[in-house]
This record gives sequence, structure tokens and C-alpha cells, in this order.
Amino acid sequence: MLPVTLRELRRHAVARSLFAPTTLMDAIERLGGFVQADPLRAPARAQDLTLRHRVKGYRAGDLERRYPRLPLQEDFFINYGFVLPALRALMHPRTARSVWDGARWRQAQTVLDEVARLGQAHPADVDAALQHGAVTNWFGGASRLTTELLDGLHYRSRLDVVRREGGTRCYGLAAPWQPHPDPQAAMDAMADALVQTYAPLPSASLSQLIHMLAGAAPQWDSLRRTTAVRARQRLASARVDGEDWYWPAHEDPRRGWRVARAVRLLAPFDPVVWDRRRFERLWGWAYRFEAYTPAAKRVRGHYALPLLWGDAVIGWANARVTEGRLQVQPGFVAGHAPAGAAFAQAYDAEIARLAVFLDVAV
Repeated sequence: MLPVTLRELRRHAVARSLFAPTTLMDAIERLGGFVQADPLRAPARAQDLTLRHRVKGYRAGDLERRYPRLPLQEDFFINYGFVLPALRALMHPRTARSVWDGARWRQAQTVLDEVARLGQAHPADVDAALQHGAVTNWFGGASRLTTELLDGLHYRSRLDVVRREGGTRCYGLAAPWQPHPDPQAAMDAMADALVQTYAPLPSASLSQLIHMLAGAAPQWDSLRRTTAVRARQRLASARVDGEDWYWPAHEDPRRGWRVARAVRLLAPFDPVVWDRRRFERLWGWAYRFEAYTPAAKRVRGHYALPLLWGDAVIGWANARVTEGRLQVQPGFVAGHAPAGAAFAQAYDAEIARLAVFLDVAV
């Protein structure tokens, strides 16, 4: 058998994730059942920027607009996002690592009672009824205790997010959860979902992702080590440039992977670029998300979108909408754009697609 090359892994990583556009639910299924969410809109939220490449005719905000009618739930997996029911069922009922005392649970019960009374509850309505006041949050700022209780009850399997109003989560009571009959099988299935989303993965990244399942199912934290061993045993793998890489057993990075000669501006959390370790291995430079970096220390911009040309991430772009028009400022690792008409035409086509997605002029 011929060895796998880094170039083949790069093509495999891009082609398996950026599949031909399909339906919304099929796209999320092919992404492992999970799409990471982020509240920043620059020029659109991360979940929308991720789905626009993979869903036919997708427009910014479609996921939020359609959410109440979809078999889909907001929840925490390895990050916060949108998950399919089958994946969500593997994580619940969830026992949080942060233990609430009796007084906090009594406050939480008043929140559950109010949500039950309202049916579908906006946090402001719950807070107005209960007047719990403000608390100091984890980063030192002030937030409403009611909001923290709602978030905590959602994480602890007691509430569902039923819709959003102006970006604010609205809640309903969750149906009772039945524990998974085989915790190790559930952990294995979650590990497989992560591999489906982010493969091919260097060994250290596979370990990192399985470690992050502590947030998805803290009640099964003791099974993480075994889960990592079992994953390595059932996945396909190869040693490439002195490092072990892993991917689903039914895939072969050397065969059948075609990448369109197109430009794509990716979300900072797109599965193609999410793993910064893998990013540096595949493309030879460091991409960092700088939205929370002080402006004076930013290298590439507040919300720099990785710029993919074919199967190579060759730069980035900052995009914003000003007075109804899309403005895009690209940057390139080489210091300049690729020469020739092919890249220029592909870049212009991507900017036009982005404008349609945002419903703005170029």
C-alpha cells in the first residue's frame, strides 16, 4: 500500500467537509450532527457562515428562522451549537460538574415553575415575575440570576430552547430523559461524531476532542481514556511526516476526493479550519481568531475569515456591511493574491455569493 501524503490529507480534509450543497438537515447530518454557534455577526453568525457553503440556497438567518419547525436543538456538545436529536440523546440526562446547593435548586425550581406556567418563556418575562436580581458572572461582569438559572437548567437537561427572539433564547420544559443503557457505547458514538466533523485528525487533536467530551457528558468523565483508546483501534490511520493521523475507517484519503477550483471564505469555526493544530500542519501557517484580542495586537483583523482557494488556505478576509453594501478586505500569506485570471474570477464569484447570502449589494 502506498503511503498517505500530507497533500492527500489536505485534499481529503477539504473535500469530505465541503460536500456538494444539500438540504439543511442532510448537511448537519453529514457534519456529524453538530454545527458550532457563535453570537458575533461579522458579517454573519458563524453557524450561518458554515452552512452557506453546504446548504442549497442558504441565506443568513435561515437556521434561526426555521429552527422552531426543525428536528434540531440548541445544546452544548464540545462547544455550544445546534445538534441532531440522536446526538443529543447520547449526552442526557446530564450531571453538571458544577454542583448546585439546596438554595440554588430552590431558586431553579421557581424558574421551572414559571416556565411551566408560561409554556414558552422569554428570560425577561421570567425575570420580571421572579425578580431574582443580578449576580457576578464567570468573567467578572454582571448578569441576571434568572438568565444564569435558565442556562444552567438547559445544560442540566431540564429545559429546551424552543426559539429565539432577537437572538435571545426562549425556553420550554424538556421531556424526561432516559439514561443511555450503555455509557461506553454513547461515548464511542460521540467520538465518532467528532471524527465525522473534523477528520482527518492528527493524534493530538483526536485526544483533545475526546477530552472535550467532558463538557458534553461530564457524568461519564471516567470513560474518556478508554474512549480514546477504542477510537484509535477502530479508525483508519497512517503515519505522515512523523505524526499519526486518523479518519473514518470507510474512507481512503488517497482516492476519489475532488476539490472545486473555487474561492471560499470560511467561518473561523468552520470544520475545515477549526483545529488550529491541524491547520498549521496542512497549510504551514498559523491562523488565530482575534475578535477578543485587543485591537492594537491584532495581526489579521477582528473577524478574519480564512480564504480557501481550491484545497489551499492562502489568506484571509475581513468583511463588513456598510450602508447596505458589502465591503471585503483580503490579505494573503504570500503578501499578494495569486496571479492570473482564474483566481480573480473565482474571488469575485465568492464575493457575489456572499452578498446574495447577506442580501446586500456589492
